[in-house]
Amino acid sequence: MINREVYQNPLNERYSSKEMSYIFSDENKFKTWRKLWIALAESQKELGLNIDDNQIQNMKDFESDINYDVAKQIEKETRHDVMSHVKAFGMQAELAKGIIHLGATSCYVGDNTDLINMFKALELIEIKLASVINNLSKFAIEYKSVPTLGFTHFQAAQLTTVGKRATLWLYDLLMDLEEVTYRKNKIYLRGVKGTTGTQASFLELFNHDHDKVKELDEKVCEKMGFKKSYPVTGQTYSRKVDSYVLSSLSSIAQSLHKMTNDIRLLQHLKELEEPFESTQIGSSAMAYKRNPMRSERISSLSKYIINLAQNPALVHSTQWLERTLDDSANRRLAIGEAFLATDAILEIAINVTNGLVVYENMINRHINEELPFMATEYILMEAVKKGGDRQELHEKIRVYSMEAAKNVKINGGHNNLIELLANDAEFNLDEVEIKNVLKAENFIGRSKEQVEEFILNDVNPILEKYKNLVKDVELNV
Repeated sequence: MINREVYQNPLNERYSSKEMSYIFSDENKFKTWRKLWIALAESQKELGLNIDDNQIQNMKDFESDINYDVAKQIEKETRHDVMSHVKAFGMQAELAKGIIHLGATSCYVGDNTDLINMFKALELIEIKLASVINNLSKFAIEYKSVPTLGFTHFQAAQLTTVGKRATLWLYDLLMDLEEVTYRKNKIYLRGVKGTTGTQASFLELFNHDHDKVKELDEKVCEKMGFKKSYPVTGQTYSRKVDSYVLSSLSSIAQSLHKMTNDIRLLQHLKELEEPFESTQIGSSAMAYKRNPMRSERISSLSKYIINLAQNPALVHSTQWLERTLDDSANRRLAIGEAFLATDAILEIAINVTNGLVVYENMINRHINEELPFMATEYILMEAVKKGGDRQELHEKIRVYSMEAAKNVKINGGHNNLIELLANDAEFNLDEVEIKNVLKAENFIGRSKEQVEEFILNDVNPILEKYKNLVKDVELNV
């Protein structure tokens, strides 16, 4: 039941998926702590310490049955979250009370859990990012041949195609996917490293048997599903790992922010539109409005993610020697919220890219308003072929272009450049001949071919890995 008298994080209440929220939940966190304690005890037993099967089983009996109230009460007394859970676990698994957390430091459970959670969260991000890429690749192929105005400085420029423009968004996201996959595969466990990373306590436990200490580290990694641990740590793993990971989330936010800014501009032009349900309300005052609220939400949350990515950079750069605790409160907020917000923008982006609406008639209207200007070089060449003087005709085109622009901007009329040129006998071209030059497909270059080549050679090979995992999303809000 929601307590409406205290602040609720909207990332949980409105935006993020249940899967991502669970990864960073207390339930998952403390269950993982207990799994780590069990993995440590099992490994120590296997390597010869005086730990028996009954103690291990007793721990497993309470692996998921966490006595939160007891731990909370102990933490009030001890002011130490890990020790409160060590004691609470021991009060349940009484046979194992004396060997829980043996030789370990708090970061054994804290840091290793954070790394496990980031790995799982990046797996989820990876799948959702691939889903957005999958949607956009289909969109790009569908509209690969549909001409549209290109824009530089948001001024009409040489034509492109609707699909070709989508590949610009796609390529950014493809780079993001490559980065996320790389960062996920570079996450290892902190492992079993002891208080300052020297493994001194474990060396003492195993009577200075270095091989057993190394094997202990390997066994715990294997039991927790990792192939290796970081080769050296202080009390904590290097906080640069957090900085790298959140930088990859920031990169996704940058890409989706750019994409949704483009969508919002195109929706203003009435050329492209994000999904809009039949019962959806765009404005409480202006009932006719169809606001791009999904794209705006992505843009809004993206700014937050980009800003959050500064936190681990500051944390890492200001850590002292083997560690200081001024990282803890910051990381508790920044890492989880960065993942929750990134999950949210990807959920929304899947929905948006799965339902983009293209208004080709409006696109054609805008093309027809601008194409006469862009086609003047082609018209000039055709007129010269018929015996015209290039220099004289170039000057006439300049003058007529100014006149047509004036008619549009000052008089509010249409672009009458074609009529002006057709009525000038020196061009020796009638209106039909000029309009034959003005076919939009003559001005899109290799847009269609670029889309096909990019999807075939760059996108499809990567999507093949995710073909059974990509998803569509229905928004709850």
